[in-house]
Amino acid sequence: MASRDQFQRFLFEHSQVRGAWVQLADSYQTITSQAPYPDSVRQLLGESLAASVLLSSTLKFNGSLSLQAAGNGPMTTLLAESTHNRHIRGIARFEDGAITGEKTLHELLGESRMAITITPDQGHRYQGVVPREADTLAGCLEEYFERSEQIATRLFLFADGEKAAGLLLQRLPGHTEEDDDLWNRVEHLAATVQAEEMLELDSETLLHRLFHEETVRLFDPEPVAFHCSCSRERTLAALESIGREECYSILDEQGSINMDCQFCHANYRFDRNDIDHLFTGHTLH
Repeated sequence: MASRDQFQRFLFEHSQVRGAWVQLADSYQTITSQAPYPDSVRQLLGESLAASVLLSSTLKFNGSLSLQAAGNGPMTTLLAESTHNRHIRGIARFEDGAITGEKTLHELLGESRMAITITPDQGHRYQGVVPREADTLAGCLEEYFERSEQIATRLFLFADGEKAAGLLLQRLPGHTEEDDDLWNRVEHLAATVQAEEMLELDSETLLHRLFHEETVRLFDPEPVAFHCSCSRERTLAALESIGREECYSILDEQGSINMDCQFCHANYRFDRNDIDHLFTGHTLH
């Protein structure tokens, strides 16, 4: 069965204007089935997942990109992550019963800090702060690119609880006067896109409908899938970071240490032998 979750790059021939498109269904539903998310939280999480895939496509190295926010609104935490090979995961935390009806980005998060974190497989992690002045997530991310990267960017993000989709347009450095004219045209055309078109149409149909008067080159589509990077080894590393004293304190109180992954709910259980081996390098019998 063909994947219903696809990512695709495209560019406008002989120009410095590029784009990317993504549509999520199975992965989005898997992620949002992990908790009883209110509709507005499901929608924002879907937009964030689509955004993470589009933004990760701008990386020039292997690694991951995450979009995260923490605030004092009824939605206290938001995290969406995509790797360079389009593996995604995400989570939102919210106050039970505090979110009813449609809510805007600012109503959900309140005063919050939003950031993009880039984690290369090799090298140092980088984090950039996303401005929170625009009314939508797409608007905030456009401001981020304008201020931090000095790259003109337009983002269109949609989610309805079942599907999520996104469209990214960027005018790269080195653009010419002809590119500026092209950018003005495609930016105007893209702004006419409707949620139904983004969520239901395949990329070729959508891009032809929007840009049929331009010469667009489509690259091969790539599958997107939910994948959690948790493992027993990573969980042990997290235990090591909290320290020997704390781990043995939990063991003395509970007999074992049980840890659940917040993204996929996998459970990892560690007994005293595991913790002995973690901190001494050998198992005590």
